[in-house]
Amino acid sequence: MIQLKTIADLHHVFNLGHSHHPLVAILDFSKVTENVEEYSKISTDFYSIMFKNYCKNSMKYGRKTIDFQDGNLICIAPNQTIEMDNEVVEREDKMGWGLFFHPDLIRATTLNDKIKDYTFFNYDVSEALHLSDKEKGILYECVQKIQAELQENIDVHSQHIIVSTIELLLNYCSRFYGRQMITRSQSNKSIISQIESVLTEYFANAKIKEQGLPTVKFLADQVNLSPSYLSDLLKKETGKNTQEHIHFYLIEEAKNYLINTEKNINEIAYSLGFEYPQYFNKLFKQKTGSTPMEYRNLN
Repeated sequence: MIQLKTIADLHHVFNLGHSHHPLVAILDFSKVTENVEEYSKISTDFYSIMFKNYCKNSMKYGRKTIDFQDGNLICIAPNQTIEMDNEVVEREDKMGWGLFFHPDLIRATTLNDKIKDYTFFNYDVSEALHLSDKEKGILYECVQKIQAELQENIDVHSQHIIVSTIELLLNYCSRFYGRQMITRSQSNKSIISQIESVLTEYFANAKIKEQGLPTVKFLADQVNLSPSYLSDLLKKETGKNTQEHIHFYLIEEAKNYLINTEKNINEIAYSLGFEYPQYFNKLFKQKTGSTPMEYRNLN
C-alpha cells in the first residue's frame, strides 16, 4: 500500500519535481511518467479528479476496473484505495488531466461546508461521468485557470482564486451529472421499478421483523449502484431520495397496521423494526402530520 499524504508525495510518484503549491496540483497525464510499481495499491489524503482518454496503467477502484478509454471523469474522496497493475494501453491522441487538492486547502473556506454536497465523490467508478466535447472544454478551462494561478507567485489572493475555481469546476460536474441522469432516464426507470419491487417484497414478506428496516446500502446493492448515486438518481427522477423511499413504504405499512389490526402502538413499532417506539411516533408524525393514535382514531 502506498499512502500519499501530501501533494509533494504525489509529485514524487509522477516524477514532477518540486511542487508549485503545497496543497493543490494539476497533472498533464500525457506528459508525466507514472513511477508506480506493479500491482501497487494507492490511497491518498486528498481529493482527486481525473480525466483521461487512455490508460497508462489499469486501475481498480473498489472491486471495479476504471475504464478511461472513452474519456471518463472520476472523482475520488480522500482515504479511498486505487489498485494499479502493469497493463499498458496507449493511444496516439492520448490526453488527460488530474486535479488534486488537499482538504486543508478548503478548510477555512465556504467550500469546506459544501464539499459533502458533491456526492459524486462517493460514486463507484462504473458511475463515472461521460463528458461531451463541450463539457470537456468547460472543465479544462477551469483546470487551465488553476494551472495559470499556480504558475504565479503566491499572494493573498491565490487561495481564494484557486478555491473558487475548484468550486466552479465541481458545480459544472454537478450539472453534467444531472444531464447524464436525464439522458439515462429510460434505464433509470428500470432501476426505480426494481427498488419499488424490492421494498414491496421486503415489507410484504415481513423481512422487517427479522432484519430490521432496509438500509440505503441494502437497496443500492440490489441494483449494483453506490448508495450516493442511487439516492441522487431517485431524487432526480422522483423527488425523493432512497431514505425517503424507505420511509414512504414504512409509513404505508404502518397505516395498514393501524387500520387493519388491533395491535397497540408499541407492538406496531416493534413489528416495523423500531427498537424504541418513540422514534416510530416521531417519524410517523413528521411524515403524516398526526401521531399514530390520532391517525387510527381519524380512520
